[in-house]
Amino acid sequence: MAGDFGGRRVPFPGGKHSIMKHTGLPHHDLRVLDPMLSYPSSILGRERAIVINFEHIKAIITAKEVLMLNSTNPLVALFVDDLRHRVLSSGLWPKQIDIESNVAWALGRDGSDVDDIPHSKGDELETTGPKVLPFEFRALEACLDSTCRCLESETQSLEEEAYPALDGLTSKISTLNLERVRQIKSRLVAISGRVRKVRDEIEHLLDDDNDMAEMYLTEKLDGQSLKQTSPSGDSYNDKFQADDEGVGEDSNAEHNSEISTTTKPNIEELEMLLEAYFVQIDGTLQKLSTLSEYVDNTEDCINIMLDDKQNQLLQVGVMLSTANMIINAGIVAVGLFGMNITISLFSAPTIKFWETALGTIVACIALYLIAFGWAKKKNLLDP
Repeated sequence: MAGDFGGRRVPFPGGKHSIMKHTGLPHHDLRVLDPMLSYPSSILGRERAIVINFEHIKAIITAKEVLMLNSTNPLVALFVDDLRHRVLSSGLWPKQIDIESNVAWALGRDGSDVDDIPHSKGDELETTGPKVLPFEFRALEACLDSTCRCLESETQSLEEEAYPALDGLTSKISTLNLERVRQIKSRLVAISGRVRKVRDEIEHLLDDDNDMAEMYLTEKLDGQSLKQTSPSGDSYNDKFQADDEGVGEDSNAEHNSEISTTTKPNIEELEMLLEAYFVQIDGTLQKLSTLSEYVDNTEDCINIMLDDKQNQLLQVGVMLSTANMIINAGIVAVGLFGMNITISLFSAPTIKFWETALGTIVACIALYLIAFGWAKKKNLLDP
């Protein structure tokens, strides 16, 4: 990935401590980006940086650059290409940064560290072209877009696999189909949790105006530059204040009010950006909810089918038990005739034997039919 942007490498000696000093982030915020630790999706707005931990996106956004851990994941490469396109389309220039053994990408807001890119080109695009989003919001938009597209792709792939598997299970209940549905349900629960976490983070950010105001890094940076260039004006006002204290206080109050009004960020711009991706991620969550309802309905249908099979087996068991009882009654009758006693039937002609045997069989069948009819009358068996 080195050299994709045409910029030069800028090393970060000292590793995490240099990043903490460069971005003003505390140590526990950097732990959120540690690939060895399992942290839920989160977006943190700090004084000088924004920390993004969404799926494969682990980045630190400042007012001038984006630091991102390198990875062999192809989704990261696609994200970098998208971010590069968004940055270059607004006249913002890239550079690369190495952090210890991990390579991090930094896409610069200006070309101050890139030798072969003129500064005037970016300025012309910002002054003469239409108003564009600040650098940090363009980077944030790229992070949200990559995350939403990744989750949407996984959701679509799961849908294409889940619906045929569920329909196949409904038509034929087998161990193989049950195992496929079990795996699909496990994936569904995992993806739903990830999507819901991203959605909740965006919703939480939309509900907190202060957090959104903290993410206006460019305006805060410009405000600091304005404060650094204001001492001469303040001394000039102090001079007038010495001449006329009352008028000077009113003028100074108006001046401070104008500065606070101009430097106060308008969160409507960020709010519109977040709402667009909130709607997108909410649509993905709705698709997963629909799929989850389909899985639940399929499970209910399977349970009904299994209950019906169980009822049929119980009915067969009742019929066999009734038949067994009638046969046992016939065996008892035969056993009585086979006892070693003397009765007049033993000396009767042979026809009497067959009459007795056939009578016993007919009696057993009649008793079985009577029991079967009684069971149907009592709704113990299906009509």
